[in-house]
Amino acid sequence: MVSRQLPGHGESGDRPTLAPPHRVAVLITDGFIPFELGIPHRIFGIARTPDGHEPLYDVVTCTTREPRAVRSDSDVTVLVDHGPEALESADTVVVPAVREHGTAFTSGVTAPDMAEALGRIRPGARIVSICTGALQLAGVGLLDGRPATTHWHYTDLMRQLHPEIQVNPDVLYVDDGDVLTSAGVAAGIDLCLHLLRRDHGTAIAHDVARRTVVPPHRDGGQAQYVDRPVPDADGPGTAPARAWAMERLHEPITLAEMAGHAAMSVRTFTRRFREETGESPGQWLVRRRVDLARRLLEDTDLAVERIAARCGFGTAQSLRAHMQTTLGVSPTQYRRTFRPAA
Repeated sequence: MVSRQLPGHGESGDRPTLAPPHRVAVLITDGFIPFELGIPHRIFGIARTPDGHEPLYDVVTCTTREPRAVRSDSDVTVLVDHGPEALESADTVVVPAVREHGTAFTSGVTAPDMAEALGRIRPGARIVSICTGALQLAGVGLLDGRPATTHWHYTDLMRQLHPEIQVNPDVLYVDDGDVLTSAGVAAGIDLCLHLLRRDHGTAIAHDVARRTVVPPHRDGGQAQYVDRPVPDADGPGTAPARAWAMERLHEPITLAEMAGHAAMSVRTFTRRFREETGESPGQWLVRRRVDLARRLLEDTDLAVERIAARCGFGTAQSLRAHMQTTLGVSPTQYRRTFRPAA
């Protein structure tokens, strides 16, 4: 929907009557992260009607108690003019990240003041979390039975605390209709731009992206870009075999060779490998090769064909297929995002 025009134009020659802007309330508490607070204000706050005259959103910040000064996780304190009553008239409520502290991160129960504030959201309002804001929603049952995500560093914690949630650690955001969750930090920008597209179409979302100087679209199914640690060559279990393989990613590597390097049978090695990494040896090897391809795409001007060979994929077609499956993007798209043309 692009137009906010209401039926009836009034007197002849009058400008069309417009619906009130969509009201967005951003709910923060002590320990909030300023960057995440700024995302909805920047993305929604500058969105205008196609003629550029009227704001499409009215964005306000509110806190869990009475209007007050709210301390961030740094040396920034924000004087918030609205209490939780602002949630009762909001069309969309955004819960940004908060630095790790409190019962939401320990027992999975949202703090009483935050829980009470979330309980004031009116029926039918859209609820959005950025980064660890998802843990606040989870702690009051708003994500029960739903697919959701959060920052990759906290997805295992979310699974442990909330087994009833379908946690997806490998996406930038999840749109489940009236409840949407995003991964860490900049993924909140992707989610807010997605909401702009959903509300008002691609043209307005692209205009806001250009003015914000960010990519106009990264699909929600695109994987979070996570660096994975190099195994310790002197460590226990399968770590030496993994370290050995990391030095030979450009070569063909068989399961039998990796098991032999660990002095285990293939069956034992496969079982131990999955216990230690959560992946099969084949899955782990593909991910490590994709990680190497990412670094070469970011740091070099090598052709995709040469990168494929250096990473052990053999052909550019194989590299493209594995990057699409693993990251949700092609090598060219990845390079365009992380190594823009000078």
